[in-house]
Amino acid sequence: MKTLDHIPVTKVSRASKLVLTGAKIGVNYLNYYKDKIIDSEQKARKKLHENNASDIYDSLSTLKGSALKVAQMLSMDKSLLPQQYVEKFSLSQFSVPPLSGPLVNKTFQRYFGKLPSEMFDEFEEESVNAASIGQVHRARKDGKLLAIKIQYPGVAESIKSDLKMVKPIAIRMFNLQGKDSDKYFNEVEEKLLEETDYILEVKRSIQIAKACAHIPGLRFPNYYPQWSSQRIITMDYMEGKHLSEFSKKNKNKQLANKIGQALWDFYMFQIHQLRSVHADPHPGNFIVSNEGELIAIDFGCVKEIPDEFYTPYFELSNDDILNNPGAFREKMKQLELIREGDSADEINFFSSLFREMISTFMTPLKHDTFDFSDISYFNKVYDLADKFNTEPRMKKFNSNRGSKHFIYINRTFFGLYSLLNELRANHIKIPFSGT
Repeated sequence: MKTLDHIPVTKVSRASKLVLTGAKIGVNYLNYYKDKIIDSEQKARKKLHENNASDIYDSLSTLKGSALKVAQMLSMDKSLLPQQYVEKFSLSQFSVPPLSGPLVNKTFQRYFGKLPSEMFDEFEEESVNAASIGQVHRARKDGKLLAIKIQYPGVAESIKSDLKMVKPIAIRMFNLQGKDSDKYFNEVEEKLLEETDYILEVKRSIQIAKACAHIPGLRFPNYYPQWSSQRIITMDYMEGKHLSEFSKKNKNKQLANKIGQALWDFYMFQIHQLRSVHADPHPGNFIVSNEGELIAIDFGCVKEIPDEFYTPYFELSNDDILNNPGAFREKMKQLELIREGDSADEINFFSSLFREMISTFMTPLKHDTFDFSDISYFNKVYDLADKFNTEPRMKKFNSNRGSKHFIYINRTFFGLYSLLNELRANHIKIPFSGT
């Protein structure tokens, strides 16, 4: 794969890159109008999506950082974009053009005053994994096989300006069509900034790995603070296949359910016991070992769940509350889904809409076991998302509804459900035991 000798880091250079991409998209649309004359509308539009997805992805993979992270987040939501975009953007999970050797050396010299070859007994210059914020190299030290994650230059410094540039995409992704959307963008910005703080990530990784070590079928790498810094993380190199690669090839249903159960138990323990959760459940953050164990390898995005959100959120999975109009509306107010000053029409509209959405989304939590391979369930979720995004009254009533905590908690659950569906896990034990 071609390596990058330079990443645009200034606001002007990054904006210029997107302007150039916009020009390419303009050409793609001109070709689309020509193609419609010769080919069918369906074939011409498919080609348009393929060309646009390729040009946008190539641009974002050069910029890296939060701009590429948005593509990664979009690739997890199959209900939002045409399939051509989902397929292309999913590459951002663990396969983008890596940094060249000189840029890697420059990063080590800045934070350690040494070259990687001087710090480790062996260091492979070619990266084994490159994603939105950093890339991974293999190394050896005192007989240990290590994974060295190196953050791309300028990522942390460009987050604010990047978010402004990709704000139109984010507005659509989170359906932020009304007023007072700053609290949501501030939440995203805060989480992205945390993901660039590798000292914080090492601390959280060690804490979560220790707290979740008892969960069957789950493993974590060891982390080495002495060889880590603000922009570099050193951990054990874990052998195995990325979850998506494993899911494509696996034919063993029992193994799929074992991996799926470890994944489910991992998330339920974090949510209900730690009240702090790994909020980036995409396939690139998990490996399946050769022994059939699930390995969690990235804790850059961790969402703390305050009690004032946790309690009403999970009480909504209770049918007694869902079917009690007064109790349901009280929970809606606590979660900022209904606001002071709402008219009777607004209260009735949002109560009906969110009751249907919450009831569907919480369906797995109401069973002793659940079949996440059932595509009919996911079609219901996608249909509801489409209904939410296209409902005309959403703009009329201001669609900015809900606590800022919904962004990452809903993302966590949707990502978890999607991973279990990708695994084709059809027998997951749901109730959380608290142990």
